[in-house]
Amino acid sequence: MKKKELPAVEHHSSVISSPLEDIMGDRFGRYSKYIIQDRALPDARDGLKPVQRRILYAMYEDGNTWDKGYRKSAKTVGLVIGNYHPHGDSSVYDAMVRMSQEWKIRTPQIDMQGNNGSIDDDPAAAMRYTEARLGRISEHLLKDIEKETVLWAPNFDDTAMEPTVLPARYPNLLVNGITGIAAGYATNIPPHNLSEAIDAAVYRIQHADCSLDELMEYIQGPDFPTGGIVQGIEGIREAFETGKGRIIIRGKASIEQKKTVQQIVITEIPYEVIKSNMVKKIDDIRLNKKIEGILDVRDESDRNGLRVVVDMKKDANAQVILNYLYKNTDLQVSYNYNVVAIVDKRPVQMGLAPMLDAFIEHRREVIERRSRFDLKKKEDRCHILEGLIKAVSVLDEIIALIRASKDKADSKRCIMDAFAFSDAQAEAIVTMRLYRLSSTDITQLREEYAALLNEIEELHDILENPKMLKKVMIRELNEVKKAFKTPRLTSIEHEIEEIVIDKLAMINSEQVMFTISRDGYFKRVSMRSYGASRDDMTGLKEGDHLVGYGEVNTLDHVLFFTTQGTYGYTPVYEVEESRWKEIGSHINSTIRISGEEKITDAFVLRSFATNAYMISVTKNGLVKKTAVREYEVSRNNKTMSNMKLLDGDAVVKTMIAYAYDEILIASKNGFVSRYPVSLIPETSPRSKGVKAMNLVLDEIVSACISHGDASQLIVFTDQCQMKRIKLSDVDVTGRPTKGSMICKKVKSKPYQIAHIALHDLNDELVIINEETQKILAKDISLMSKDATFSSPLHTTQDYYFLRTLAAVEQRELPAIQGEKQEFEEIELFED
Repeated sequence: MKKKELPAVEHHSSVISSPLEDIMGDRFGRYSKYIIQDRALPDARDGLKPVQRRILYAMYEDGNTWDKGYRKSAKTVGLVIGNYHPHGDSSVYDAMVRMSQEWKIRTPQIDMQGNNGSIDDDPAAAMRYTEARLGRISEHLLKDIEKETVLWAPNFDDTAMEPTVLPARYPNLLVNGITGIAAGYATNIPPHNLSEAIDAAVYRIQHADCSLDELMEYIQGPDFPTGGIVQGIEGIREAFETGKGRIIIRGKASIEQKKTVQQIVITEIPYEVIKSNMVKKIDDIRLNKKIEGILDVRDESDRNGLRVVVDMKKDANAQVILNYLYKNTDLQVSYNYNVVAIVDKRPVQMGLAPMLDAFIEHRREVIERRSRFDLKKKEDRCHILEGLIKAVSVLDEIIALIRASKDKADSKRCIMDAFAFSDAQAEAIVTMRLYRLSSTDITQLREEYAALLNEIEELHDILENPKMLKKVMIRELNEVKKAFKTPRLTSIEHEIEEIVIDKLAMINSEQVMFTISRDGYFKRVSMRSYGASRDDMTGLKEGDHLVGYGEVNTLDHVLFFTTQGTYGYTPVYEVEESRWKEIGSHINSTIRISGEEKITDAFVLRSFATNAYMISVTKNGLVKKTAVREYEVSRNNKTMSNMKLLDGDAVVKTMIAYAYDEILIASKNGFVSRYPVSLIPETSPRSKGVKAMNLVLDEIVSACISHGDASQLIVFTDQCQMKRIKLSDVDVTGRPTKGSMICKKVKSKPYQIAHIALHDLNDELVIINEETQKILAKDISLMSKDATFSSPLHTTQDYYFLRTLAAVEQRELPAIQGEKQEFEEIELFED
């Protein structure tokens, strides 16, 4: 059976094909235009965003003015959303709350009753709990709006009309400022003083071509509702000239001396700083001891004003602590002017003069519109009065005509035909009450008519004479200034004060115990904690051992060197305090260090300004000498190069040396080389070094510096055997040499040199293996160079020496003469 074919159906598709890029571009362009023009940026004329304008107008239209009772905020929010602003209720209420907050708005435009938030960033109560009405200043934003002074536009659903701008009798954009973010544009305008802004506007009206310097004689700069101190007149001038500029805002604080403590009393904070956050930050500084001397922080603010008190020790440097708070908390912040406003429906970057010009031009247009409106009303009234006055002279005839007429319309027609009255005059006559025919009322009509003629003449003068219009503008501005006296709250300082903090002045100088280990753990311990457990070994990670320990001052620095030819240093006060038996914290908490870097030596010093040197020796026979002053850097947050190493090489020892010292270097096979450190050229920390010793199938294992205060050398083997030899038995040679043999080789019991050191006879050596063992230097056998070793401790286990931290002395000896030399890479040759 043949399949039945369906008839063809013609489809008319409504799908429009277009590239996604074009669609997205078009839609985003529309959205951007909307949020720029109608949401995020203020109008240069009245200084208001659309939502703010709609809130003020909705309250005005509802009769919710400053001279009447409060009404629920929820009612106002409902009116705004229902009639003019079809967005979320929270956005409307948030804008309404901000317009009422005296710590954000220099002259609040809404008077709110109830909890409208706080400077601590507490949220306002819900809109059902608060009440609001227009603030007094808003009267001067809305005044004359009913006189056709501004353009109107249909609302979102075409059911009502709303103003596109408010008449604004004062330069609100300057006075209250605003912040907003649109698409591709943002604005950040600080508030300014109302009186100063009006004075500047008046001067600009009188001198349209005045310079910025002339305007700045009237308006000093921003005037924040939270007061404070603004620093940087150049930033203010740049902002007034270009619309962009940077200033510093500092809180007002004073230092007060009490009987037992000192106090920093903060009475004003920077604009838009959350007070509770600032107080918390100061308290964190106290708890973390980032600066010594702070005892307590209290917020004593109440309804009488802001007051934050910082208690300090009696002997603390209060000015240094205050400077630290300025630098590290929101007690001082920077503020960036970015004056962008809508002019002729376009976003424009504006300086001070264009802002005033936009306002002045708006006021000129408002006054002209109002004058034309009033002129028409008064001319219409004069026309009515002329008819009434004329009617009085023919009153009997008019009464007769009215009595003979059929109705009101017939009466009007008869009167108009008989006496040539206009329709408006005839309407006024037939609706006039009989008591107006008394002689008193006739006189009042004539007086009213004469007054109206004078007013009409004045209005004509305003419209035809620009000078008269300017006088009206200035008079109205001065009326606002007189009604709202606003003393300046923020003081202006021309220069930005550079905050210089002497960190050492902030540190409480005290003696502490300090330990540092080979694996990079360090700690500082109070003398009380150390004294309570000094007979016990300090805490260490398993397999780790101490590089050095000792009593240091919190103002000292600890300089350390690693096997990888790097170094680092840290102030003692920055090291976390621990107990004696604790491991401590790793250096990585303050200084970046790799896992391959093991610490070989550490030293304590108060200042890098010394004539001392650091001499480093490597396993493969290199030595280098660098002045201690070369190790100081501005940022010590990571380990830095101390010595450039060849592959497979490692630093075995770093030592302190002075100009006339000698160095002794020992090899694993028992050779010791001795020569003055002056033979080692001074180089920079990043250099490679020079040859220290001639090695033949050997490597350097230890070295020490002779300061001329010891006469005997102690030699240790890898099996904890030891002996003393006279330093004079070690020949002084040049550099580099193979050195002299200091021990007899025994084939049946081979050993290797592990360590050499110079000691006085009464020095105590502390040797750590599975247990701690002590021995006096004089108890080690004194032998010749050719002798073998003794074993006073009878141990062959792995061991190390417990060493105290060596201090870098501030010697005033002259540094070795001669310029620093950079040495090329060298090759090590076997003899």
